[in-house]
Amino acid sequence: QLRLVESGGDLVQPGESLTLSCAVSGFPLMYYSVGWYRQASGKEREEVSCISGVNGRRTYADSVKGRFTITRDNAKNTVFLEINDLRPEDTGTYYCAAPGEYKDCPDYESGYYFWGQGTQVTVSS
Repeated sequence: QLRLVESGGDLVQPGESLTLSCAVSGFPLMYYSVGWYRQASGKEREEVSCISGVNGRRTYADSVKGRFTITRDNAKNTVFLEINDLRPEDTGTYYCAAPGEYKDCPDYESGYYFWGQGTQVTVSS
């Protein structure tokens, strides 16, 4: 059973930076793709980034390209999401997720099986 725990969320001002962490336990991270999702109040959850466990390929939503960077440290079993130039629209709960098997980043949310509990990011002046 894979377990994912997010951390690093905070209340920040516009323009500041944050790095979120997703600590993975239960199985070596190197075999899993990991995605980051976020959900703003009253809105649907959206994928912002994914890093493939198959080939290391990274994908980003258009709304975050150039500001978000996803990385992984397999030795620490942790995936990071660095967020720069934070904007009020980045406010939400951020979740990391992994598929239930060794595969590339899923095309849809339904392809993820394991989820963390989320960490809150609030961007406000």
